[in-house]
Amino acid sequence: MIDDDSRAQLIAYREEQAKSTALEAEFLLNNDMLRGSMNRIYYSMFYMLQALSLKYQFESSKHSQLLGWFNKTFIHTGKIEVKFSKIITKGYNLRTKGDYATIYDLDKQELLQMFGEMTEFIQEIERFLKTP
Repeated sequence: MIDDDSRAQLIAYREEQAKSTALEAEFLLNNDMLRGSMNRIYYSMFYMLQALSLKYQFESSKHSQLLGWFNKTFIHTGKIEVKFSKIITKGYNLRTKGDYATIYDLDKQELLQMFGEMTEFIQEIERFLKTP
């Protein structure tokens, strides 16, 4: 079990990790490094979810478990709009294709849209991190 001080430090670390990863995604996108950008877009959202899960004392490094917890705890209860579940699921699917498909061409326009959605996702999760 993590004590409250350590938990707060880890939450802050994951939040900072998410924001710096978003900057990496932007750099890669602006330099037409689409596969790397998609990876960073997804991971910036994943790190924010890890921060959120720490706040609510749920811990998992497994992507599917974390996404399931998010949907159960925030989406199905109506605390967060369904569109945010769709955003992270789309990010996860694109990242998986980009990382593992033998041949998969990412579309820059789609990634620009995904980058905007990632920004909105981060802001939504931040809102919950700031509430007592």
